[in-house]
Amino acid sequence: MQKHSLQDLIEPVVEGLGYEVVRVMTTGSANITLQVMIERIDRKDITVEDCAKVSRGLSSRLDEKDPIAENYQLEVSSPGIDRPLTKLENFKRFKGLEAKVESSVEIEGRKRFKGILKGVRGSEVMMDVDGVEYVIPFKDIAKAKLVMSDELLAKYGEDLEE
Repeated sequence: MQKHSLQDLIEPVVEGLGYEVVRVMTTGSANITLQVMIERIDRKDITVEDCAKVSRGLSSRLDEKDPIAENYQLEVSSPGIDRPLTKLENFKRFKGLEAKVESSVEIEGRKRFKGILKGVRGSEVMMDVDGVEYVIPFKDIAKAKLVMSDELLAKYGEDLEE
């Protein structure tokens, strides 16, 4: 089953339990892992109990539909503080923080960007990289994530100290 249809199978279950899918990814070839990254809709911290609840909900649905022919391991986790940015809304939400973005096409002679998120304009992501503003169409973003920084820790890291 392709990633998109896996996401289509997984998202309604996760959302029905009160969570949002951050990313669905399969890794490995001999030992396949289906990784489902979630966050709470209310944006509170993900707990082990949250992951277990989603894992139980997904397991029965995945057993029923059997979307992966090979044996696999289901892993449900939080996105972590240096989380992937997978939706246009993420680039608005984390405006002002440092991120790494990889584009699938060249933009002004480059594909990799590391700088400060400046938000979005329509369906484009705005970034400041060393004082130069880049406009990256969201559809061309292959991979993006927040970068661990003092600003990120100051804004979201207080929960890590518990």
